[in-house]
Amino acid sequence: MTTSPPRDAERGAPRLADIAAQAEVSEATASRVLNGKAGVAAATRRRVLAALDVLGYERPVRLKRRSAGLVGLVIPELTNPIFPAFAQVVEQVLAGHGYTPMLCTQLPGGATEDELVEQLEERGVSGIVFLSGLHADASADHGRYRELAGRGVPFVLINGYNADIPVSCVSADDRAAVRMAVRHLADLGHERIGLAIGPTRYVPSRRKAEGFAAALHEHVGLAPGEAEPFVQRTLFTVEGGAAAAGALLDRGCTAVVCGSDMMALGAVRAARQRGLTVPGDVSVVGFDDSPLIAFTDPPLTTVRQPVQAMASAAVGALLEEINGNPVQRTEFVFQPELVVRGSTAQVRPKG
Repeated sequence: MTTSPPRDAERGAPRLADIAAQAEVSEATASRVLNGKAGVAAATRRRVLAALDVLGYERPVRLKRRSAGLVGLVIPELTNPIFPAFAQVVEQVLAGHGYTPMLCTQLPGGATEDELVEQLEERGVSGIVFLSGLHADASADHGRYRELAGRGVPFVLINGYNADIPVSCVSADDRAAVRMAVRHLADLGHERIGLAIGPTRYVPSRRKAEGFAAALHEHVGLAPGEAEPFVQRTLFTVEGGAAAAGALLDRGCTAVVCGSDMMALGAVRAARQRGLTVPGDVSVVGFDDSPLIAFTDPPLTTVRQPVQAMASAAVGALLEEINGNPVQRTEFVFQPELVVRGSTAQVRPKG
């Protein structure tokens, strides 16, 4: 049975006791927040305001603060669940600091990144967050970012560091991610391990390939130059992962490390289409730990990007820029985490 939030029957006013209970504060503290009084910690104040939202009450006019400004978030697409995951955290952190986020998505046939940036500038944004954009493509003209900086627009980058772009960049350690995946598979007895990643021109893909070669040398004994036949460069999609995995299976691989969870799901599909089981015949490792990936069949072993920490750091660096404070314009590298689930297992003995 669904019930409406309790209200004063005559005035429709929120009941203080309910708000205090929801926010886990005293009624006196809730009262101070609702009346705009000082002497309440910022975190506590946010909890009380969140309680109003959760219970369905409209905030009193005096508590409706004006936006500190607009901040654009430019992302490639929404079909890969890791991008909405990043977007949600970025937007939450921005909102917590009083800024209004504007999500800009590059849909096929839609506005380009440059066109989206132009639209954001026309709206007078305070800054921009770029997630896996053209900055991550080594073949792209990065002069657009230097020109953006020259126009005085603060911005930060997530995933895809380029030393020629003079801003802060937040990245996951792609080399370490693949190294830990290969080490996990080698510990399970796998020796013929393949890597399915995106095109070389993308910085994260290039770094993953470098980590893969180093890991095969360390854990399997292959010389660095011998790793290349076990690397398949493909599209960042389920279909791309399936095509890459098919080629790697033809080369006798018993395990496949993928550059994204979506590609890993494609690798699982490719194995099953050949009558193979995962993880009985083929072990598969993804990358990202996208939402709901733990509920796939089998639950996917993957390398988790620290989305919360990365997105929060990116917004923090951007706000420092917006406020005119000096920020170290370099790459901040965050360590990923191997999450072992059901898609990897001991290699089957030959014969």
